[in-house]
Amino acid sequence: MIDTHCHVHDAKFDADRAETIARATAAGVTQLLTVGCDMADSERAIAAAERYGLHASVGIHPHDAKDAPADPARAFAPLLERDRVVAIGETGLDYYYDRSPRDVQAAALRAQIRLARERRLPVIFHQRDAFEDFCAILAGEFAPGMRGVVHCFTGTVEEASRLTHEFGLLLGIGGVVTFANAHALRESVRAMGAANIVLETDCPYLAPVPMRGKRNEPAFVTHVAAKVAEVLETGVDEVVAMTDSNAERLFGFGDR
Repeated sequence: MIDTHCHVHDAKFDADRAETIARATAAGVTQLLTVGCDMADSERAIAAAERYGLHASVGIHPHDAKDAPADPARAFAPLLERDRVVAIGETGLDYYYDRSPRDVQAAALRAQIRLARERRLPVIFHQRDAFEDFCAILAGEFAPGMRGVVHCFTGTVEEASRLTHEFGLLLGIGGVVTFANAHALRESVRAMGAANIVLETDCPYLAPVPMRGKRNEPAFVTHVAAKVAEVLETGVDEVVAMTDSNAERLFGFGDR
């Protein structure tokens, strides 16, 4: 089982990072991708990946776009040479919090998509309350043949269909799918099926039921897999096999 989006390099794991990763392994989680959100955070993600045998991404989150380097391609160049780096992101648009100006978010997103296109790397996307602007940027920048995932997807069937069919993106499904009020998301999962999704935790955030109120961690992806299997009326093993295959194809695990 693969957790395609976590933040185990986060300070919330400083006291027990090794133990957290060991619990994930014991739960059957075979690979973790720890995701960078700014330059310093990306450095930490890579360091954790190198120390613990994980994978990492490097990116500028829309919240941090206001502090992005003037030339992201140049700033990221030495990081992208590190062996454990498999993706660009997370990057995207977030109009819910608006912690960076929207035009600055858009510029950072475009720059990172272009870098991914140049480096032939997949992109980890973040999108919140910005769907139409997000799709407009994808239409202009995300070239045919590129790979990517919209992590922590919580949208409608119509949005899921557009992202998967128009842009060829996968949907990252995490703990929200277990929440009592997440009816629309479960409908999207049912409509798209396991062929269009990957599993994630986004830990330390968004712990799934029955772990609500606790710090999320990669071992809890098992609860996400169980809920997805329930929604799709299939076995957990079938869900894990398909989503792991999707993740391996998306990130090229083993190719670097």
